[in-house]
Amino acid sequence: MKPMSKQVIATSGAPAAIGPYVQGIRTGNLLFTAGQIALDPATLQIVEGGIGAQTTRVLDNLKAVVEAGGSSLAQVVKTTVYLKDMGDFAAMNAIYGTYFAPNGTTPPARTTVEVSRLPKDALVEIEAVAEI
Repeated sequence: MKPMSKQVIATSGAPAAIGPYVQGIRTGNLLFTAGQIALDPATLQIVEGGIGAQTTRVLDNLKAVVEAGGSSLAQVVKTTVYLKDMGDFAAMNAIYGTYFAPNGTTPPARTTVEVSRLPKDALVEIEAVAEI
């Protein structure tokens, strides 16, 4: 059996991996991202300002990884959103829509779940699968 080809994706536009994982993996015509939390790539600190500011930072981080992998947010086919509090859904969703469904474009499929805790006590984490 032929081993799968995997290309590591790394960019300074998103926080560096802090464990045994990478920011993204490209295989075939697909790009899989690691979950992104609201870490400022320069300081590695969670951004202040609540769910709105955190969602914006998460999506900026995700965009950087996707673009470093040769794709774009318009080519994202699936996301998974992890929220610390489902009460933040509407605020997260409004910002999410500006990134993934601007001007009525078709958004990706999405799963959203509430979780008890995220790394560094973040309020939101998002991962994506994009076509190259």
